[in-house]
Amino acid sequence: MPAESAHTDWSALRRAGWADRLGRWTCGVGLFLTLSGLAILALPFSALTQHALLVHTLVGLLFLAPACVYIPRHVKAWFAFPLTHIKFTGYASGVMLLACTVSGLWLTGQGAFGTRIGSLARSIHIITTFGLILFVAPHLVAVFLRKPTRADGTGLLDTARRGWSRFTLASAAVPSLVVVVLAFTTQAVSFNNEFPPDYEHSPYEGAGPFSPSLATTLTGGALDSRSLADSASCGASGCHEEIYAEWLPSAHRYASMDAGFQKIQSVMAQQNGPVTTRYCGGCHDPISLFSGTKNIGVDDLTSLSGYNEGISCVACHAVDATDVQGNANYVMAQPERYVWELREGPLAGFLSKFLIRTYPEQHVATLSRRMFKPPEFCAACHKQFIDEEVNDVGWVQLQNQYDNWRASRWHHAEDPERTIECRECHMPLVDSRDPAAGDEADFNRTADDGKHRSHRFLGANQFIPLLHELEGAEEHVRLVEAWLRGEFEIPEIADRWREGPAVPIVLEVPDVVRPGEEFPIRVHVANNKVGHDFPTGPLDIIQAWVEVRVTDADGQVIFHTGTVDERNFVEPGSYMFKAEPVDRYGNLIDRHNLWEMVGVRFKRSLFPGAAEVARFSFDCPGAAPAVAPGEAESGRGEQDEPAPITVRAPESARGPFEVQAWLHYRKFDQFLLNFAFGEDSGLTAPITTVAETSATVGVADAVQKGL
Repeated sequence: MPAESAHTDWSALRRAGWADRLGRWTCGVGLFLTLSGLAILALPFSALTQHALLVHTLVGLLFLAPACVYIPRHVKAWFAFPLTHIKFTGYASGVMLLACTVSGLWLTGQGAFGTRIGSLARSIHIITTFGLILFVAPHLVAVFLRKPTRADGTGLLDTARRGWSRFTLASAAVPSLVVVVLAFTTQAVSFNNEFPPDYEHSPYEGAGPFSPSLATTLTGGALDSRSLADSASCGASGCHEEIYAEWLPSAHRYASMDAGFQKIQSVMAQQNGPVTTRYCGGCHDPISLFSGTKNIGVDDLTSLSGYNEGISCVACHAVDATDVQGNANYVMAQPERYVWELREGPLAGFLSKFLIRTYPEQHVATLSRRMFKPPEFCAACHKQFIDEEVNDVGWVQLQNQYDNWRASRWHHAEDPERTIECRECHMPLVDSRDPAAGDEADFNRTADDGKHRSHRFLGANQFIPLLHELEGAEEHVRLVEAWLRGEFEIPEIADRWREGPAVPIVLEVPDVVRPGEEFPIRVHVANNKVGHDFPTGPLDIIQAWVEVRVTDADGQVIFHTGTVDERNFVEPGSYMFKAEPVDRYGNLIDRHNLWEMVGVRFKRSLFPGAAEVARFSFDCPGAAPAVAPGEAESGRGEQDEPAPITVRAPESARGPFEVQAWLHYRKFDQFLLNFAFGEDSGLTAPITTVAETSATVGVADAVQKGL
């Protein structure tokens, strides 16, 4: 024994240690922190475990000051004591406590001021908790069970021990009782999952509550609109700000507020009744659909949250199962919310964010699943048909991006390195500070790659974001146009994707022509990079067409097709990619009244990898009689190919000739816009030039009439 220990009254020190109020309080709080930490780790997600975490954090912070006073004092008091197993376990406990405390502070700071907790800090905190139990338990048991010596005074030491036990247990019991009380008094916001009293069900036998939509819920009943809304909280939380900003001008966000959708929905309701608009709601307006808003007596058939959010964050991420049948054939779950979510006030907002960041298992398990990755998830909505319940006739296929892709060269079963899926094109990887960054589930990614998949869902709608003046619309439209022109780089698939426009065009013209002979022009249009038909979607609305213009040496236009007139209509007879659906009486479906559709009388679109040739011709000036530019002759080509558009050019024209060709695209045809908003609205959809090319054609004869 060291010399100085001979003068130490260990008996008095033992009695003082058991009677020390600060020591008792420190031990009691430590016991609560240990038990609550184990409960958070082991028990299922509930109001109890959430409040346990909050109280655990608060008590842990309050524990710092007294612990920083008591523990050094305790170590100093027993420093001269011989190194026994009791002293060793005490020192080991101190090391574990220090590491546990530092990692706890680290986690608290990340939860309060960061975007997510780190796996390293969490692992250290959990491991040191078990290490603390491993060393503290034998340390306390050994000293507690140690028999008193004569100098200890049996009665005095036992009294001190009993007092320590009572105080310690009480110190642990008080915060535990607080947790229990909070768990009973502060539950998660309750939802009213009930249909409106006058909710009208589908008249078809055996139809579900949301029919004619195929969408349903896990319970088969309604869902409170609040449970699927509040996307802003994802962006305002400091966690998913980047993803939220991408979603704001996206087609998913404006799926319901789309002015065209709102107009068509109102017409459908007036003609066939509000119930039929549920056919559209599963894909365009799920919040309204599941809350029972698409019902008789509701003016706009869209709840406020549904209108503003369309396909909200939760409405997509809470899908529990999908089917490739399409028409919104999916099952919606209602995620269990954290206790402070959806509550008003800055404190509630802080606590909600803190819980989600420090207790993320529930958030991740319910809203981030592997099922979101494959194209089959997208197929639930990106595949559409009309059946008898809607058109009173029978089944008719409409847009179908999924089956197009599956049958294309972009799909190679069981070979992800050759396959390009929906998310790789439409959700390209972007640099990220988001908690969702990184993904080791993809064959070409890692958990720490510092990227997330863009939630802009870039496609081909460059009209609605600007029409509604959405946040970030200008940048979004710029990216859409760059996307269509092939100016948007996607390094992830660069080795499997060709450079250039999504749909390039190539001019085929002779090197020279002779006066009086046919001047043939061929424009080859190839669906080079699109993973499904081009164009795709509602082809009664969407338009893509070829414009060709030929000018002579003086700049005189001698041939022009594919023009847009002053009323913003595409010239009749232009080489157009579109569809012309018809109703049962053969009338054209031109107001997007697809509920009356039974078939199509014309359709032109390009399957992935396919190409078409637009043919044009005119008589080379110099011998043919002069006719007004653009005056066309009709005819039929060979092998059922479209006849070339043929004109006679002015005799006064002289070569060489400049041939220019463009492939244009716009989302809304002008007739539908005029129907929806009136001709006086002045609205017209922007036109994007997807691809363009040019060529020069010489004249074979040096002497040409008019020279």
